Amino acid sequence: MGRKKRILFICTGNSARSQIAEGLVNHLYINNFEAKSAGTRPSPINPYAIKVMDEIGIDISNQRSKSIAEFNGVKFDTVITVCDNAKKVCPFFPGAKEMIHAPFDDPAAFEGADDQIIEFFRAVRDQIKKWINENLIHNKLKSKKNR
Repeated sequence: MGRKKRILFICTGNSARSQIAEGLVNHLYINNFEAKSAGTRPSPINPYAIKVMDEIGIDISNQRSKSIAEFNGVKFDTVITVCDNAKKVCPFFPGAKEMIHAPFDDPAAFEGADDQIIEFFRAVRDQIKKWINENLIHNKLKSKKNR
């Protein structure tokens, strides 16, 4: 088996979407990928993100919010911006072989009752998981097998 593909997910706060993506990849695809996440303006991990990941058996409570500056000089196979603001601020990443933009709604910005907020977080979590499975994992594993 070759080296794991390195992925960096970037969003503004590194509090929800990128943390969810990092947790999904590192839990579900640990044999093939190593994921990290970072923010252009990092803020603490959103408790709803931790909760909705725990619901599917993935513990991200020990992950921490990180600045993209922490990864200066680090090489990644793929860097994925998961929000439009991060794409504007970070249109390219010097250590990336490939840049992908995959925007998702910001669950941390959703306003409503507690049960509505948690439902929105679940929906975004499921969208990210589906996107990873269909666009990133399937294509990367397929291209690996075709070599």
